[in-house]
Amino acid sequence: MSTSLSQELRSELEAWEAAGLRRDLALPQGRDFTSNDYLALSRDPRVVAAAGKALEEWGAGAPAARLLRGSYPPHLEAERAAARWLGSEAALLFPSGWQANQALLTTLAGADDVIFSDALNHASIIDGCRLSRATTVVFRHSDLGELDRLLESHAGARRRLVAIEDVYSMDGDLSPLEDYVALAERHDAWLVMDSAHAAGLYPHRLAMNHRVLARMVTGGKALGVSGGFVCASQDVIDLLINRGRSFVFTTATSPATAAALVAAMEIVAAEPERAQQAHAAARRLRQALRDQGIEARGESPIVPVVLGDEGRAMRVAESVRGQGFDVRAVRPPTVPAGTSRLRVVCHTDHSDVEVDALAAAIARACAEEPEAASVAAAAPAAGPPPPPLVVCGTDTEVGKTVVSALLVRAALRQGHETRYLKPVQTGDDSDTETVRSLAGLSPDKAGDPVRELALPASVDQAAEAEGTSVTVAEVLSGIRSRVGDHPGATWILECAGGLRVPFNDDEDQADLLAALRAPVVLVARSGLGTLNHTLLSLEAAARRGLPVRGVVLVGERHEANEATLRRWLPGVPMVMVPRFETLAPEVLDAWLSQSGAELEELIR
Repeated sequence: MSTSLSQELRSELEAWEAAGLRRDLALPQGRDFTSNDYLALSRDPRVVAAAGKALEEWGAGAPAARLLRGSYPPHLEAERAAARWLGSEAALLFPSGWQANQALLTTLAGADDVIFSDALNHASIIDGCRLSRATTVVFRHSDLGELDRLLESHAGARRRLVAIEDVYSMDGDLSPLEDYVALAERHDAWLVMDSAHAAGLYPHRLAMNHRVLARMVTGGKALGVSGGFVCASQDVIDLLINRGRSFVFTTATSPATAAALVAAMEIVAAEPERAQQAHAAARRLRQALRDQGIEARGESPIVPVVLGDEGRAMRVAESVRGQGFDVRAVRPPTVPAGTSRLRVVCHTDHSDVEVDALAAAIARACAEEPEAASVAAAAPAAGPPPPPLVVCGTDTEVGKTVVSALLVRAALRQGHETRYLKPVQTGDDSDTETVRSLAGLSPDKAGDPVRELALPASVDQAAEAEGTSVTVAEVLSGIRSRVGDHPGATWILECAGGLRVPFNDDEDQADLLAALRAPVVLVARSGLGTLNHTLLSLEAAARRGLPVRGVVLVGERHEANEATLRRWLPGVPMVMVPRFETLAPEVLDAWLSQSGAELEELIR
């Protein structure tokens, strides 16, 4: 490895650490309140014995893909057991739930299809959407009204899939499944459900439905083993066997794993009290924390305690571990910026004494971090704060900065605490200063960029001119650090040019936005050339699963272009903004009062 590359990698790690986001592998310590072994089956003697027996009979592994002599009787038995358990026609076993979700989405959806993905979906679903080549539309978490409108606006797609989780792994909340089924029925859509954190805990939610195209269940959570099943019709399973790349091209799970899964499923079916005990422990913990003045979210055995800042969450978790409880902090990018938390998981074998002692340990740790405790107590139970709203252009000089200032003014008029950030500035003309002036923001609410480069050029060229480099990791950590300091604010972020502006030889601005997972407002010219630039930019956004909040066309109104874009972009809000002859706060306010209703709708 060259010295320069080593230095670049070290700089990326240092930037990650400076933002409080560095991870290290740590061995288990203390009583387990972290793992997803909800039903305490990972060490159950019956599960261990089943694995041991299969080891003796079939060996340590299945050293081939399932289609190349890697399919053993225990695999088939596990698939039959999973199908019985979920009430599906058939099932298929994968080495992991991640691979199962990848196969599902990339096999069932393609370029002519649309996937509607919940904003809090697991990374395996997000990556599956990206790889599928389908248009991906992200809707606000469990927002049925928005999903209804989006399904209606994409009625012409060949196939429409709604990708959701049954129980969300970071917030511990449940999806309104019956409402999703009703929406799918109304719009002739299909549900693809990740039931990783529901299977084994909610038997009443396991029944298949004709609008549920497929269901993914992992073996490494309530079942205490590993692997993942897709449960679906025989047609879907046959399609996955033939075309699911993460099934066809991977080595099969070991026969011992498959046998252990069969034993675990038998125990879950025979001993429903295990799930009841896990739920009871979680209810007790939530109440004990609330008695201490600490907000505990969720409605499942997952009990999130949101502390806000990454550093506070890490310190509280470390203090709790020091008191004998293995509790870990979860930070961005796993959760949105400003919502770092303790993710506490209750198991069937947690006693009342242990649960009460854990609540007291968390309370003591929060008392040592009073600001963290107040953040946790004040956090609204409705969910995490909104992510930043990102203003991006189809090109340079299209009017992004003025639109950013308008959005800031609109947010202020709605009573939001509002902040602005230009993550990367190239050239001497400061967009930050312009927005401060036009929007009336003080310097503390429109801080300096993460990186400033003198040359008015693309980010990679401006960095090269100074003998330096810019990476997505560095800029991302800078954004998250600033946003995390003010989690309750409405943030407007302005990009440096268009979506595909290169940051370096390997990364572009779209990679940053994909990692940020924030909604985008695309700014384009109203006149000649806008159709190609706008549609290509939106296509790039869709490929990366970026949620587009709306399109703003700047300049003299061009009715033909507007009509064409509305036909091509059904359901995407479109706002017309003129080129202002005079730029001043009162001019922006006057326009917002007279013509800005549609733009103000972009601030939600």
